[in-house]
Amino acid sequence: MTLTFEDFPQGHFGSFGPKHVTREEIIGFAAEFDPQPMHLDEEAARASMLNGLSGSGWHLCSLMMRMLFDGFIGRTASLGSPGVNEVRWISPLRPGDDLMLDVEVVEARVSRSRPATGIVTFKCVVRNAAGETLCEMISPIIVERREGRGG
Repeated sequence: MTLTFEDFPQGHFGSFGPKHVTREEIIGFAAEFDPQPMHLDEEAARASMLNGLSGSGWHLCSLMMRMLFDGFIGRTASLGSPGVNEVRWISPLRPGDDLMLDVEVVEARVSRSRPATGIVTFKCVVRNAAGETLCEMISPIIVERREGRGG
């Protein structure tokens, strides 16, 4: 079943995961995309304000996007996103973390310029197994309405 605009009422939408993160994944992502010492080297990471090896915030955002896609966006009549309103990295991503993603619809409105679509704004919160919040994101997506899909 394809999810359309009407399937996203305001409030809690769902929880997704867990997604396990390994040391090798953290270092591999950092080596390619964010080669700062606290993401690559245990000793340098211990000496940093993060006090240990931590994943890049961009890695965490990539993992969140994967969890969003696997959780529901992959079966949503999404037309893309106009951007991200806010991203906050609150606590470090650590090797061995098991991530959970909570998704809330904070707003859903019909587009004024394209009434066959709606704009759904999500608040996404990633937590580790201890319940510690690692990242928060607020982002809209453009979603087809049922009537825009022919019924």
